Amino acid sequence: MSITQLYGTTLARQWRGGLVLLACSALEGAPAFFSGRLVELAVDRGFAVGEPKAGLGYLALFGVAAFAGAFGSRLVWQQLGKVVEPLRDALVTAVVRGVLHDPNPPRNGADASGVARITQHVEVVRDATAGLLVQARAMVVTTAAAIAGLLTVAGQLVVPVAVPVIASIAGFALLLPALARRQRAAVLADEKTAETTGAVLGGMRDVVACGGEPGAALAVYDAVDCQAEAAVQVARSGAARSLVISLGAFVPLIASLAVAPGLVADGELTAGAALGALVYLATTMQPALRGLAATASTVVLRLLVALGRLAETAEVPPTTPGTEPARGTDLVVRGLTFRWGAAAEPVVKGLDLDLRAGDHLAVVGPSGIGKSTLAGLLTGLLTPQAGHVALGGVPVAEAANRHDVIALIPQQAYLFAGTVRDNLGLFAPTAADEHLTNAARAVGAGPLLARLGGLDGELGHEAEGLSGGEAQLIALARVYASSARVVILDEATSTLDPAAEARAERAFTERGGTLVVIAHRLSSAVRARSVLVLDGRETLLGSHAELLVHSPRYAALMQAWLPAEPIRTGR
Repeated sequence: MSITQLYGTTLARQWRGGLVLLACSALEGAPAFFSGRLVELAVDRGFAVGEPKAGLGYLALFGVAAFAGAFGSRLVWQQLGKVVEPLRDALVTAVVRGVLHDPNPPRNGADASGVARITQHVEVVRDATAGLLVQARAMVVTTAAAIAGLLTVAGQLVVPVAVPVIASIAGFALLLPALARRQRAAVLADEKTAETTGAVLGGMRDVVACGGEPGAALAVYDAVDCQAEAAVQVARSGAARSLVISLGAFVPLIASLAVAPGLVADGELTAGAALGALVYLATTMQPALRGLAATASTVVLRLLVALGRLAETAEVPPTTPGTEPARGTDLVVRGLTFRWGAAAEPVVKGLDLDLRAGDHLAVVGPSGIGKSTLAGLLTGLLTPQAGHVALGGVPVAEAANRHDVIALIPQQAYLFAGTVRDNLGLFAPTAADEHLTNAARAVGAGPLLARLGGLDGELGHEAEGLSGGEAQLIALARVYASSARVVILDEATSTLDPAAEARAERAFTERGGTLVVIAHRLSSAVRARSVLVLDGRETLLGSHAELLVHSPRYAALMQAWLPAEPIRTGR
């Protein structure tokens, strides 16, 4: 699915809001359609024949029509957010995916151009779509209503009106390609400025230390100059556009003023009809045409350019998460090999592993040996250079239900501002409060839940006021409450005390399913049914007792750990 398809699909899902907008359009078009006709009637059947009350009555009806149009506009603004905000959310998701999966990300710094895409391009699409739904839609409705009204009042003026309007629209269409190119150049220049200034400011300490201030300043000046030149070119194109549109807006009015007196003198047109036609042209059609052209040349162009730029860098998720659902929860690993870089030594090499429902595996080894890398491979977050990982007979990265079956809890627990219920129910949004509470108690977070004020307690930004261990307890309870049957703890209990860690692991063991623990303490290996030892040279799998005999590295790790902490084998 492309960005344009995502754009169209997301808007199509908001069809209920679209129907409301369509109904509002009928109300908004009422003043445009009835204005000239009511003015004609007010003159011909009221003021011109000595009936001022009748004339005032028709003008009062004009006021009622204007009120109906204003009410329709109010309803449009009420519905706008329901249509536009889901679109913004979908585009931000696509941009973030593109940034996270960028094969050549910026090193040692933030992705300033990625931030620009989120804060500028997505907002351009959002604002432009809102502009089209409010301004362009209303202007199209107004213009169509004015032309329909003009035909009913003064059909003789259609030709002198239509010819210059068509010529103006044709000239405007010829300018669109140049406008689009210059608008795109301005967008790219804006991104370049953000990227350059972000790199300079992010590395300011190094710039000053190396005496590179002149070069850095020159790079920023060049980027700003390019952006300014691009903005000037866009302004010049806008001036040409305004000239063309002005011709289409004013020439019909001038032509009508030149032709109407003769038609009135010949009796082909009444004075009221001539005045009504001028009302259509001067107060409705002319501003609508100018506004429509201005919207098309700014809003539409910015929308197309922004969508094109997002399409180059964003990553739209597939229509379905994968090819087919996993047929079970067994994990089968064959010949798994992964290295960080083409010339680097593999951190995982030729690994074979079978994990069945109910297995409890601990992964141990020195720091940096590849334990977290293995967790990424088992969950499908990393793609191996050789071998494969199958979940229920399906490649794990392609399993349609992977996110429902597997849960990875990293060392750094992610919590967000909101209630405790919101955080615990992230992966189980329909779970009852009792289920969430029992999950918290099972992993040992019951006292913390009570201290926070229960499920309705509020968590601040970045879990302010919580220790690392307390944040980990909430993350553990969140996954415990989910439907995941394969749980991987990547040092997710590293900030808990040994007793709390043992309780959390025991809770997941008793919960059922498969448990993989990237061990922070070797006590996790003692509790596990099987242990996988990674040491960079060989990979061994066995029970704790077997590895003490057959793996010198495992025995050495245990010997170094034993004096510091007693072994806890209880389940």
